[in-house]
Amino acid sequence: MGRWMAMGIGVWVGVGCASAPAPLWEQQLVDLTHTFDEQTIYWPTETGFELTTRSQGMTDEGYYYEAHSISTPEHGGTHLDAPVHFYEGRDTTDRVPLERLIAPGVVVDVRAACAADRDHRVGVSDLEAWEEAHGAIPAGAIVLLRTGFGRYWPDRERYMGTSKRGDAGGAELHFPGLDPAAVPWLAEREVGAVGLDTPSIDHGPSTHFEAHVALFERNIPAFENVAHLERLPAQGFTVIALPMKVGGGSGGPLRIIAAIP
Repeated sequence: MGRWMAMGIGVWVGVGCASAPAPLWEQQLVDLTHTFDEQTIYWPTETGFELTTRSQGMTDEGYYYEAHSISTPEHGGTHLDAPVHFYEGRDTTDRVPLERLIAPGVVVDVRAACAADRDHRVGVSDLEAWEEAHGAIPAGAIVLLRTGFGRYWPDRERYMGTSKRGDAGGAELHFPGLDPAAVPWLAEREVGAVGLDTPSIDHGPSTHFEAHVALFERNIPAFENVAHLERLPAQGFTVIALPMKVGGGSGGPLRIIAAIP
């Protein structure tokens, strides 16, 4: 399978492949985004999502009008981590190339390991096991790690390991993440991005965020709090992950979907 490229509106063609998938509007679309509302999970030291109603009702002119303002930290809910988040001089949110946000997807299922150890770090052996079963991860692919923790959303204690807020909560986080030692392996395969169904690409107990640093040094963005990975096959689908285009941002809310032919 070669790199994929856009051919017209909503049509994705594998370069060098024998046949093209159906047009996007004919494929099964799966929403991988948690709704942003009062239940949205953020890091213990962050404030939450706020929706403030500015107007709601009939106007004097006789038509209905509704408008709100929103307030949210960059990093919370289903969101993008831009490489500049943990590495100076790397891509900001608005500069992440679209080729890293729209690409073939693969799902690496590590639920068993994460059920045995909620602080499991997805390593090279997990990734090699996927390749043994499914073949090589294609260049440019978005790699999604299915830890199984998405089923706990929005229960903060089960999802994050603690319901505490502030620094006390940050010290008690327990959830799976990516082993930083696996990043060079992924970089050799020229992956476009890495995402997972937990609050952070680093596992909960991390204090130095080595996986973030290793990924972002290589300008590989991350998607966190991805939803509904259980609805996806191991491969053979396209990921479309479009964040709010925040100029100079270190991340932002992400609407991410998968298209399955």
